[in-house]
Amino acid sequence: IIKPNTKNIGQFVLGDVLGEGTFGIVRIGTHMLTGEKVAIKILEKIKILEQTGKTRIDREIKILKSLHHNNIIHLYSVIQSSTSIYLIMEYANGKELFDYINLKKRLSEIESCKFFQQIISGIEYLSKCRIAHRDIKPENLLIDEKNTIKIVDFGLSNFYPSNNLLSTACGSPCYAAPEMIKGEKYNGLQVDIWSSGIVLYAMPVGYLPFEEN
Repeated sequence: IIKPNTKNIGQFVLGDVLGEGTFGIVRIGTHMLTGEKVAIKILEKIKILEQTGKTRIDREIKILKSLHHNNIIHLYSVIQSSTSIYLIMEYANGKELFDYINLKKRLSEIESCKFFQQIISGIEYLSKCRIAHRDIKPENLLIDEKNTIKIVDFGLSNFYPSNNLLSTACGSPCYAAPEMIKGEKYNGLQVDIWSSGIVLYAMPVGYLPFEEN
């Protein structure tokens, strides 16, 4: 049943907030005819007026449109209004890996291996597409109802030509590779592999290997 005054985006009815980011929020959406659930990332144009913000959003959309892999969140469509940009995306109705680790305190080695294999599969695919995620961490790894990992949040991602190094330091310090923290140029694939290694450590141990200031 569609409640009066409920806001719709295309054929989807907006529901609860799933998360918040720099430029907007993510809400659950329900298709009015099929009942299918999606995640709708709502980006407020007023918050991305600066060129850096616009470039970042344009790049995120371009990257998501180009990706088709079971362990990477899928972008279905993009809808624009005068005030907002709506990214209609696959809905992983489980939880963040971060919350899952906190809930269980420690994961078994078998479960950790299964999740790690999926993370690496996604990273391998990204490297073949010449894309660096640059913010691999448990908060950006969703688990769906089939216990499948979905890599999300490509806001810091970037393309890189073959053999070219990147220079922008970004992501989360606890998961960032040493060369990135030192402000050196770095290989996109290698920094994603480093971050996945930190995640691998955190799953069976329950805490991070590096947390000093």
